[in-house]
Amino acid sequence: MMNKNSQLYDDNKAACADDGIFGLAYTQKDARVCLVPVPFEATASFHLGTLNAPQAILKASEQLDLYHPLAPRAWEQGISLLDENPNIRQLNQTLFENVSTLRNSHNDSTQTLIDHINEQTTQLHHQVTAQCTALLNQNKRVGLIGGDHSTAWGNIAAHVARYPDMGILHFDAHDDLRQSYEGFIHSHASIFYNVLENLPLKKLVSLGIRDYCQTEQDYAEQHIANGRLSRFTQDELNQLLFKNMSWDQCCQRIAAELPPEVYISLDIDGLDPTYCPHTGTPVPGGLSFQQVVYLLRYLVQHDHRIVGFDCVEVGAHEYDANVGARLLYEMCVLSLLS
Repeated sequence: MMNKNSQLYDDNKAACADDGIFGLAYTQKDARVCLVPVPFEATASFHLGTLNAPQAILKASEQLDLYHPLAPRAWEQGISLLDENPNIRQLNQTLFENVSTLRNSHNDSTQTLIDHINEQTTQLHHQVTAQCTALLNQNKRVGLIGGDHSTAWGNIAAHVARYPDMGILHFDAHDDLRQSYEGFIHSHASIFYNVLENLPLKKLVSLGIRDYCQTEQDYAEQHIANGRLSRFTQDELNQLLFKNMSWDQCCQRIAAELPPEVYISLDIDGLDPTYCPHTGTPVPGGLSFQQVVYLLRYLVQHDHRIVGFDCVEVGAHEYDANVGARLLYEMCVLSLLS
């Protein structure tokens, strides 16, 4: 059904980010999809800049055309990027200074500072969980824009509570299965360890993995054995593709591991870094843009529903933001089909 705000959009005029993401003048109240920005990367371990991704994606979204072959006018149901919570950006700055102190410190106060950072990030994730839960209770489709991958926790926790039978499709160059990294229990390298240990998630399917440690390999094997994890490393995918399996057949295998309700956790570094050179921890190889889009569309065309999503680790450079905006729009539209 057409929303009155759709009448304000003209696809023969240049869009303006001042009107809203993708040039759409929807508010939280009248949008079916609400996007929650979380500008946080204080414990990032390599490149910085992903905390500015929500605004960079907003700007890049001006140039997108909104026609989608599976749902040409889905955008009329409304997509809205919510305002940033300024306290999160301030917390990021404060904790980033704490992290910098830690990395240059060798005194006895180190553990006290680590404990403080862990306490503060735990509180942040509880706040995001509460915000996303409130939106789900309003019957919204909820997406999150990071920030580093740790920012996805709140949205994932809210969705597992709302959709207890859902699975997660996780695009990433990394497993993110460390118990902690540099002592930080909510590191970007620990998000899916935290999910598997602390949430009653029934199934995690990880895709594109190509940079991981022995500890993560051992932990992955444990959960593959108990059925909670299916893992398609990039090397395993390449072996199939190089031996003439089609990508459609690969998608069939991936989809078969997922329950009907699916949450998408899309770390942009799951793609080849030619698409995302300014991401936090780029790794050569990876998926193509079209492979990701094909798989997402395959899911909704084969009896799966996208119930929520996040888009994280997008660099703030205009090229990276362009790719991020397009994948974000893809997930928004496909979530509206269910």
